[in-house]
Amino acid sequence: MSTATEGSPRTYQVRTYGCQMNVHDSERISGLMEQAGYVRAAESDNPDVVVFNTCAVRENADNRLYGNLGHLRPVKDQHPGMQIAVGGCLAQKDRGEIVAKAPWVDVVFGTHNIGSLPALLERARHNAEAEVEILESLEVFPSTLPARRESTYAGWVSISVGCNNTCTFCIVPALRGKEKDRRPGEVLAEVEALVAEGVLEVTLLGQNVNSYGVEFGDRLAFGKLLRACGGVDGLERVRFTSPHPKDFTDDVIAAMADTPNVCHQLHMPLQSGSDAVLKAMRRSYRADKYLGIIENVRAAMPDAAITTDIIVGFPGETEEDFQRTLDVVRAARFASAFTFQYSKRPGTPAASMPDQLPKQVVQERYERLMAVVEDVTWAENKALVGETVELLVAVGEGRKDSRTGRMSGRARDGRLVHFATAPAGANGQHGATGGAAQIRPGDVVSTVVTYAAPHHLNADGAPLSHRRTRAGDAWESGRAPRTPGVLLGLPTVGAPPAQAAAPATACAHD
Repeated sequence: MSTATEGSPRTYQVRTYGCQMNVHDSERISGLMEQAGYVRAAESDNPDVVVFNTCAVRENADNRLYGNLGHLRPVKDQHPGMQIAVGGCLAQKDRGEIVAKAPWVDVVFGTHNIGSLPALLERARHNAEAEVEILESLEVFPSTLPARRESTYAGWVSISVGCNNTCTFCIVPALRGKEKDRRPGEVLAEVEALVAEGVLEVTLLGQNVNSYGVEFGDRLAFGKLLRACGGVDGLERVRFTSPHPKDFTDDVIAAMADTPNVCHQLHMPLQSGSDAVLKAMRRSYRADKYLGIIENVRAAMPDAAITTDIIVGFPGETEEDFQRTLDVVRAARFASAFTFQYSKRPGTPAASMPDQLPKQVVQERYERLMAVVEDVTWAENKALVGETVELLVAVGEGRKDSRTGRMSGRARDGRLVHFATAPAGANGQHGATGGAAQIRPGDVVSTVVTYAAPHHLNADGAPLSHRRTRAGDAWESGRAPRTPGVLLGLPTVGAPPAQAAAPATACAHD
């Protein structure tokens, strides 16, 4: 491990679990740490500070966290002065239990006070004891904090945090609080700042983006925001996640169809196709309304790709209920679906409902659902063979790219496409030189789909066109976008002063 020596900056690492909101929060954590004088640890090094940004949605989240904390204990024992911090939804839920179960943890912070992390780390170092700070309401909107962006070509922008819904299976509202909306001008200012750094694609984030505007009394605010993003010069793609069917309105469909840089991709969580189960979930829409929204979207945008979330095995779900879910999957023709086995989460109404289903029943239904989803998504993908697609070249999307000589990118509809950079050579392998050396993550390529699988497409001919971009320039130079943010109401945090290594027993309690 490379520990900080006299006069050298301390290094950090952020380990993230969960959804896009958590990944974006981790970018804020990295921005805060670097603003405070820390330096990101090299992959080969063990850092001076490890920050866990946790998720509490899945049932095994607790076990995963404590398992990882257990692995770190002997590392910390061998490296006095190392610190461990735990934040995110699980920290908000478990609070002081984390230090009770893992007393070698130095800092626990919640979803509402990310900005306090550097100060808490310094306080824990100074006092040689754990600091636990969990706030019940948002301290500052996360997007006012600095961020170290992970991508040179795509960025997330939060438009709201929290949720006003009361779905019986979901613990998020209890951990992230009621919905808080940013003003449209603040959102657009962040979008423009990202574009100025070379970013081509922005995803607007919220627990329920369609209810955006509730705080300032404009029920049409989200559609207006989409249209406003269309006026940002240099912004080529706009996506958003996640909407809620109960709040999805025709003005949003019109904004998607009318605004050229808004992608024809919609992630619309279904959860269940059974009206009885939707009622038990407190999802205030029914299957017919859901399918009606999909029909209206496709009428306005025939090429729209619809993705979804589905839960199998909710308490009381019957075989007939499950069959109705399969019916909706077939009717909706999803491009992809995130499927989950129901996970009992303490503190949610569903956890105490009668008729909890046996694991083997849930597993069997899950496997049947996966088979139907795969049939549907494969058929939808096969329909695209022979079509020309515009790809924003990505990094890390294709696990076999180095072996096959391909690169990977996302089409405007969100589909993953592995594409050849040059025609196949005499040995049958795609050329990995020449074109591959020039096409960079962040560049834009047009190519023709030649093969469809259930979860991706291939384009095995030479690209029809290749456009170099500022995002590709940034990737090539290794320059990650950084947005400074404004530290409202937070303690001033400078670079942590170099200190001699603390005694081995300072923070590692038995």
